[in-house]
Amino acid sequence: MIDVLVAGGGPAGLAAAIHAALAGLEAVVVEPRTAPVDKACGEGVMPGGVAALRALGVEVTGRALRGIRYVDGTARAEASFRGRSGLGIRRTTLHSALHQRALGLGVRMLPGKVGEVGEVHQSADTVTAAGITARWLIAADGLHSPVRRGLGLELPGRPHGRYGLRRHFRAEPWTDFVEVHWSRHGEAYVTPVGDDLVGVAVLSRSRRGYDEHLTCFPALTASLRGPAATEVRGAGPLLQRVRRRVVGRVLLVGDAAGYLDALTGEGIALALATAGAAVRCLAAGRPDAYERAWARLTRRHRLLTGALLAASRHPRTARLIVPAASRMPPMFSAAVHALQ
Repeated sequence: MIDVLVAGGGPAGLAAAIHAALAGLEAVVVEPRTAPVDKACGEGVMPGGVAALRALGVEVTGRALRGIRYVDGTARAEASFRGRSGLGIRRTTLHSALHQRALGLGVRMLPGKVGEVGEVHQSADTVTAAGITARWLIAADGLHSPVRRGLGLELPGRPHGRYGLRRHFRAEPWTDFVEVHWSRHGEAYVTPVGDDLVGVAVLSRSRRGYDEHLTCFPALTASLRGPAATEVRGAGPLLQRVRRRVVGRVLLVGDAAGYLDALTGEGIALALATAGAAVRCLAAGRPDAYERAWARLTRRHRLLTGALLAASRHPRTARLIVPAASRMPPMFSAAVHALQ
């Protein structure tokens, strides 16, 4: 019988499998999609996430990110990361690096139809899914986690959950910051991910086409002189509320553990952190401790993201965010440093 069955082969699932292998546990990942897996993602990894990748022995290449810049018309606020750089990296490149590291550590992958988890059955000391029996199941199967839903762990979402759309453009990056362009309809996140490639992700409560969203950011569109390089990918609603993250022998990590919004760009860093915490709790024989560990790891993100979402929900206060940040550089810098 294996030690850890991981449902989902995205960054959170692969990180969990790598952590398990490094802890001397046998891990199997079930993932129906073929590697490398792409998805709508801002593709900016915060400095803490870069450090977490290196600690896992995962070497990735991309564009170094110096900090975060907010832009709204003529108002600007920017702050550099302190001591460490972030990384702009294509989601497919990140996935490939994690996938290869897991394989190198002996993690088994079950692809295709075999990789569909299906129903989860638990006993006092085992859990069975996808025809495999293990001591523990880590559910890392994404924003709309089938495992979470099947176990009845979802709470009803609020009606104002946001959606994300992402596309890449052939353009030489004009900045080494993650640029967040604000409008009354939402935000556009600009992340340089290559020498001639820029990713632009849009977050909004309004459900409309990508090109229509971009019309809200005329200064940004003027900088996107190159052609579109990829198709539009979408995700949402982003808000996912969860009753708890541990039920029996199942632990939820990454987006499956609950999600508020992508506004602060911490998704990858939090996925890596929660995956590591879950495995450490299992290795220590204390799965119940994971709930508290998850709350501690995500507290800052939930507080900061919640405050920004509340301010951006109303057009009047939304238009005050960037001017206020530009007038109070120390406060904006403190917020950016907290994201590290």
